Order: sequence, then structure tokens, then C-alpha cells
Amino acid sequence: MSDKTETMATNETEPVSPPIEEEIARERIYIDGDEAHFERVDITNVDVNLFDGRRFEHLEPRRLFPRTGLERYITLLDDDGNEVAVIRNLASLPAEERRVIEMCLDEYYHVPHITKITGSLEKFGVIKFFCETDRGDCTIEVRNIVHQIKLMYGIRVMFLDNDDNRYEIPDIRKLDRKSMSYLNDYL
Repeated sequence: MSDKTETMATNETEPVSPPIEEEIARERIYIDGDEAHFERVDITNVDVNLFDGRRFEHLEPRRLFPRTGLERYITLLDDDGNEVAVIRNLASLPAEERRVIEMCLDEYYHVPHITKITGSLEKFGVIKFFCETDRGDCTIEVRNIVHQIKLMYGIRVMFLDNDDNRYEIPDIRKLDRKSMSYLNDYL
């Protein structure tokens, strides 16, 4: 029986790993200065014509650092969310090209600015803030104040409501006393 076992062991072949598909690694394209022309194709997307002749269609500009890097490192993503190119600094682009990218970013990162808090109500673990913004009146509902209300740099407040909408108070020093009294309990 041991001879049979030895024969079986020698006749067995080792499992062959499946062939590995080679991925074509994309070279990261950095855009500086006047190396590209941007055409806005819809509210948040652009077509890009590089001056070396390459063209990329339907790319979405997004900030790699949306809270701190408003003008630096803007990634351009394809429909699958893959990075195609990076704009290192918006300030390096010609005025018209910069304007096209900024319009797309403004639409994508539309964040209403809270100008006044007219009241707050806490019920069943949900805090409602009744606010006036630069886009009109709104009610912001928050469940988790630790994760949904952030004081940044000592003066800026970011809200993320229960529906993932963002709101901002750019400078709490500019709020009236009543607004601050509603806000202070949650900072």
C-alpha cells in the first residue's frame, strides 16, 4: 500500500496558478500651465485635449484635498472613477482653462454657507438646526455630532447632515449671538 501511495504522490502534478493578466499601467499625466485645453461638456464634466495630441472625454474634476487644497492637485477621473490626469495647480492654468475647471468644481462641491441659525431642536437623538444659508432656508438634521459637526481651524464649522449634504460656516466669529448660542452646545 505504501508503494501505491508513493506512486500517487509522484504522479500528482502541482496545481498551476491561473495565468496572470497583465494590466497596462497608466502613466500619471500631470497638467501644468498651457499643456491642455478643457471643454465643459456638462455640469461637472470636461473633455481634455492635451497639446501632445491625446484627447480624453467626459472627465470629472475633483479635489484630492477638498478641505485644504482648493487649488492644488485636481484629479481628472473617467466614468469608472479611474484617474486619468492631475492638474498640479489651478493657478498655473490660463484664465479661460482655469474658469472651466473652477465651474465644474463649484458645481460638484456646492456647499451652502450658513449665515444664521434661527433655532435648534433635539428629539429622539436627532438634532435639527434651522438655518438661513446663502441658498435659502434649510433644516439640517444630525444624529452624530462627533462625526457630523466639525470645528476646523478654530473658526470654520462643517456640517454633514443625515443625507450626506454638506454645509459650512466659513467664520463663526461673523455669526450673531443667538446663532452662536444654538451652535455652542454642539461644538
